[in-house]
Amino acid sequence: MKLIIGLGNPGKKYESTWHNLGFLIIDQLLISHDLGKLKRSWRFKAELLKAEFYGEGVIFVKPQTFMNNSGQVVAAIAKFYKITPQDIIVIHDDLDLPLGKIRISHDSSAGGHNGVKSIIEKLGSQNFIQLKIGIRSELLEQMDSADYVLMRWQKNESKTVLGQIKKAAEATTDIINLGLKKAMNRWNG
Repeated sequence: MKLIIGLGNPGKKYESTWHNLGFLIIDQLLISHDLGKLKRSWRFKAELLKAEFYGEGVIFVKPQTFMNNSGQVVAAIAKFYKITPQDIIVIHDDLDLPLGKIRISHDSSAGGHNGVKSIIEKLGSQNFIQLKIGIRSELLEQMDSADYVLMRWQKNESKTVLGQIKKAAEATTDIINLGLKKAMNRWNG
């Protein structure tokens, strides 16, 4: 069993913000593979869907806690379904990567991302896969990073962001279908 987590914040206020790219990529995966819709789970404080995906049992998740508490959701689901950290993929925005880039990493630090930091703390491990979505632009240099991640992207960035969402969904599919090493070779080049 694999666990694919898209990080974000719940509520209309945060839709289409940089910090919610993880949610949008989960949506893209479900739509492009016709997997169905997420269902609200009060038990796990998340929206989730269990599905067969390239021969693997996969749970797709959007935590409904706020970003800084994502680890509560991930740890609870992982414990309940007996999923080891190595079988978890966390999809999230990354301020260190330029807009348009994606990067797959394994067993790496939170890099200042509070959602990932929460997951590492609650799992007691960083031995999971991260799919990082680059969001750095020139505008970031002019403002506080905490404000930047909660803002909506500019109209002139929409085409790049939509392309990134599709690439990230493909990269996630490759991790499941081809394995981590082949996916990293394809997407980290």
